[in-house]
Amino acid sequence: MTTRIVDMPILASRPAEMEASIYNLWRRARLHLDIPLRLSLPDMAQMVLILDEDSWVVVNENQNDLPVLAWVDFEDSHRDSLHKPIPCTLNYYHFMASSLRGKVLARMGEALQDRLKTSPQ
Repeated sequence: MTTRIVDMPILASRPAEMEASIYNLWRRARLHLDIPLRLSLPDMAQMVLILDEDSWVVVNENQNDLPVLAWVDFEDSHRDSLHKPIPCTLNYYHFMASSLRGKVLARMGEALQDRLKTSPQ
């Protein structure tokens, strides 16, 4: 797990599932783009998404990259199909983090598709 969140206190931790489409897009990005990848989140002031090998972390860049929300512990080792959701853990580091989850994933999908289109493959 990325060192940015290892020692941070977690407000809440919940089991979650990641949609296969966004997870597969991230896997493609890992193959063709430099990781860790830092994505700005339009219309989400001060928030940045950092995609690492084993985690996706939303941070507040105006507070020294203080984590707000993180997807960790992706359970894809026994994955037998590309269309099934991937179990993971969702860690909340801020009381308002749940309101960001859907917006972040939408912006992530858009940003990765744009970067993959422009990247030499």
